[in-house]
Amino acid sequence: MNDYPTIKEVNEADRYQICKWWRFLPSPGFRAVDKSSAEFTKVMDAEKPIMDRIAERFKEMGGFTPEISKAMGWG
Repeated sequence: MNDYPTIKEVNEADRYQICKWWRFLPSPGFRAVDKSSAEFTKVMDAEKPIMDRIAERFKEMGGFTPEISKAMGWG
């Protein structure tokens, strides 16, 4: 999983999907670490607001539950 969702997708996602993105999406900009600084900045600027919104929704929804953790293979 490397593709960031859109803000619309984040706003419409259920708790399980938010937790999945929170756990498995790479940090903003990570996929452009080996690129030019301009490309890195472009990717970072696009991904950071999305990850910030995922973090907001993650907190609003209460984060992981034991059931979600188990469903993702942690339990």
